[in-house]
Amino acid sequence: MPWNEPGGNQQDPWTGKNRSPGGNDPEELIRKLNQKLARLFGRSGGGDGSGNSGKGILLLAGLLIIGWMLSGFYTIDARQKGLVLRFGAYQETTNAGLHWRLPYPIETVEVIDVEQNRSAQDRSTMLTKDENIVDIAVSVQYKVSDAEAYAFNILNPDLVADQTQGTLYQVLRGSIRDIIGRNNMDFILQEGREQIAIDAQNLMQQVLDDYKAGLKIIKVNLTYAEAPTEVKDAFDEANRAREDKNRFQNEAETYSKKVIPEAGGQAARLKADAEAYRQEAVNRAIGDAARFSQLVTEYQKSPAVTRERLYLDAMESVMAGSRKVMVDTGSNNMLYLPLDQLGGQASGNAASAAAASAMQINSTSNQPEASAANNSGATRQQSRETSVREGR
Repeated sequence: MPWNEPGGNQQDPWTGKNRSPGGNDPEELIRKLNQKLARLFGRSGGGDGSGNSGKGILLLAGLLIIGWMLSGFYTIDARQKGLVLRFGAYQETTNAGLHWRLPYPIETVEVIDVEQNRSAQDRSTMLTKDENIVDIAVSVQYKVSDAEAYAFNILNPDLVADQTQGTLYQVLRGSIRDIIGRNNMDFILQEGREQIAIDAQNLMQQVLDDYKAGLKIIKVNLTYAEAPTEVKDAFDEANRAREDKNRFQNEAETYSKKVIPEAGGQAARLKADAEAYRQEAVNRAIGDAARFSQLVTEYQKSPAVTRERLYLDAMESVMAGSRKVMVDTGSNNMLYLPLDQLGGQASGNAASAAAASAMQINSTSNQPEASAANNSGATRQQSRETSVREGR
């Protein structure tokens, strides 16, 4: 039975079932599509159906080609770089903005963020120069400096694929092990953390540059550096002892800085006093020598007078500190007391006055003895005056 049987009953020759006019007939679908496209472009739906279907296919193909060409437009942000690949081969690098490439699958674009700060961490036990084991944790911050080198020069520069660490991680661990192996444990655990981080950053950057990895190391931080848990107590005790040692040294230095200037000041003061005493003694000696030279000159002129004067000066200096007062009464019974000399005495004034009264009483009662004493005193006075006249 033919497909298009007159009378409107269209029966399937294989199943024997009638097909409705609005079924899923491919020719019918194509015809309807051509009619819709003809209406869209201002054409009538009449005419040869096969011609209309051919034109519709061409028009549809043109639309598909235009859409395919439009799919080649893409945009790149300011923080990104675009790598254009033609059948997988690198062609060019595009910067921020709107660009066009040949549509997929001819060309593709791989976008890489070159301003993003990325990070990686590692923690493991390592052997030091003095054959001790230390637990080290390190974090590194980096970013992409060359998008082309980052994408094509090395495999998995900073990613973990199939349980295999990336190149950056391997460089990080190798650099840290190298630096730790060249330093002692005390240096690593105390003052050497910052220096180790700086050395590790320089070494990592040097290795990545040799690999042409297109990565730039921003910062390396030594986040943890301690002895293993099994021996941590012993190392803590050693660190406490070391801290005590440093504290004692600081206290001793502080004390020395305090005592030494004081001792220096005292020494300078003693030197100044000694110098002043020396100068005073020298000046006194010079003055005494000059006075003695003058005295020699006077002695050569008048030896007797000079001796008498020296004798009187010596007696005056000796008797000046004595509490006894010698009074020459002569023939007069009135007693003369030198009150100006007795006024400087504090507690011996009364005793001196009593002794003077007793001397007066004794001189009154014993007149012959006083006369003898007066005669002897007069004799001494006459001899002194005679000596003075001879000296003149």
